[in-house]
Amino acid sequence: MTNKRGSFRIGDMEVAPGQRLKLELPVAKLYTHAVMGMPVEVLHGRREGPTLFVSGALHGDEINGVEIIRRLLDRVRIDRIKGTLVAVPIVNIFGFVNQSRYLPDRRDLNRSFPGSARGSLASRLAYLFMNEVVKQCAFGIDLHTAAPPRINLPQVRCDLRDEMTRGCAEAFGAPAMIQSTAPRGSLRREATRSKVPILLYEAGEPLRFNEEVIRIGVEGVLRVMARLGMLSRAPARPRHEPFEVTKTRWVRARQSGILRLSVELGEWVGKDRELGVIADPFGDTCLNLKAPSAGMVIGQTNNPLVHRGDGVVHLAVGGSWEEKGKDDIEAEEEEAER
Repeated sequence: MTNKRGSFRIGDMEVAPGQRLKLELPVAKLYTHAVMGMPVEVLHGRREGPTLFVSGALHGDEINGVEIIRRLLDRVRIDRIKGTLVAVPIVNIFGFVNQSRYLPDRRDLNRSFPGSARGSLASRLAYLFMNEVVKQCAFGIDLHTAAPPRINLPQVRCDLRDEMTRGCAEAFGAPAMIQSTAPRGSLRREATRSKVPILLYEAGEPLRFNEEVIRIGVEGVLRVMARLGMLSRAPARPRHEPFEVTKTRWVRARQSGILRLSVELGEWVGKDRELGVIADPFGDTCLNLKAPSAGMVIGQTNNPLVHRGDGVVHLAVGGSWEEKGKDDIEAEEEEAER
């Protein structure tokens, strides 16, 4: 039987069914006229299926996603895939080279979508990625870490009200899945407006590889691919189901000083639980930092030097985990009293 599946076109290249191709989408030139290109690898399976993009380093200092995609490509075979996988490990190539979250003009690429072919450097890069990659796909997974100087518990953020997206978030298997509205100008918001739902994976910290974060990310993407029908097999699901989070809040420093945190990522805390202490260099003028409500620690600062108003602990304070979290907290408190 003749294979009628067509080629996949990206940039000025065509990828034939059953072909795996690396290419670069030209972005811009440096002052020296050296061309900067966005690296892409396309796996265009012989059999019909959905088209999925997986992207990393939308912020140039978020390198866990780059490693997740490298390991993902090592594990996906072209002869076993249905549909098409478009892997873009480094979207913000300028930020990546400069080890910076931003572009050279200090713009945030993830606030520049959908972009413009005649706009700023950030706008042009957003336009290129949106039109050459995103709009050709049926679904996307965008890989991020926390902004400096913070670290995040592995979590997916998405619109859990959408049945397809929710199913993919559950399949991904990160410890937490957060109902989240995408901010104006973000890739997720503009992709959704173009009918391309996206999972946002947030985990770890900038400019650092974290093995647990990377493992969860690789296995999560493979499970989503299986959920979409692109793969017949996927890694086993985690023992614990993801906790659904409907509300989060930052606990902020109420005075400047040196912070000593006493909680860890993923820890359940009760209302008024001490999260840490802020003091001057001599340890005087201490301020106890307490949880304003019960919750789970999903993010925190790595920098002990804080100003008044800095966000220091990010709590999930509402969601399906509340009853289990309440039981765990009460058990810890009873144990402490004994």
